[in-house]
Amino acid sequence: MGTMSRVHFNITGRIAELRLDNPAKLNAFTVDMLGQLAGHLDTIERSADIACVLVTAAEAKAFCAGADINGWGDLTPAEFARHWVRGGHRIFDRLARLARPTIAVVQAHAFGGGLELAAACDIRVMGPKATLALPEAQVGIVPGWSGSQRLARLLPEAVVKEMALFGRRITAERAYAMGFAAEVAEDARTAADAIAARVADLSPRAVEITKSMIHAGAGEDAAALIEALGSAAISASADRDEGVAAFRAKRKAEFPGT
Repeated sequence: MGTMSRVHFNITGRIAELRLDNPAKLNAFTVDMLGQLAGHLDTIERSADIACVLVTAAEAKAFCAGADINGWGDLTPAEFARHWVRGGHRIFDRLARLARPTIAVVQAHAFGGGLELAAACDIRVMGPKATLALPEAQVGIVPGWSGSQRLARLLPEAVVKEMALFGRRITAERAYAMGFAAEVAEDARTAADAIAARVADLSPRAVEITKSMIHAGAGEDAAALIEALGSAAISASADRDEGVAAFRAKRKAEFPGT
């Protein structure tokens, strides 16, 4: 019997949805859920028809409570660092670096890995009762999926310390005031749908390239993005066409310089 899906993937029109569905654990991530998320990200990257991605949660009590302690509690130090932390970090990085714009719909609490998941999205729409927290120190660990790195670029250092070192929760209103939440709405999903619908009307290539430019400036995988943008530019040149044609014809290339 296959593993039950706890990360659902749906497409409506040009809008994709990744929905966490692990209610017994308040949507806390398991090893299987990380693998399912990675597989869906592969599908999204290959689809030119998707304009925007929503990251949502089926559980009303929590957007995501973090990482399921049963998934990592018995791992050796090496397994914990190499597989659980680094593996999850790579998957969250892939979400952050998707070519498509992403929106986290945070109707309820986002703690630990759940907050890191929301931070990996481009923007966040929050419900009025949602809160944010980094409670890892309560169970003797540290943020492992970019909570001390990416999150520190999106929030003031003192606020990240407030959550990670002092165990305090941040309200949706405060998150909005600091620019971490794009909007606070009673029905966060409806508000996010409206934003996504607007994205679907924009030029896909312009949006993709603009996102890459912003990420390069912010240091999000800058080296790869610079080379990707350069490769995209050269692939549209006559020089590239001549180089390929000359190679295939086994002759010397005569580059036009355009």
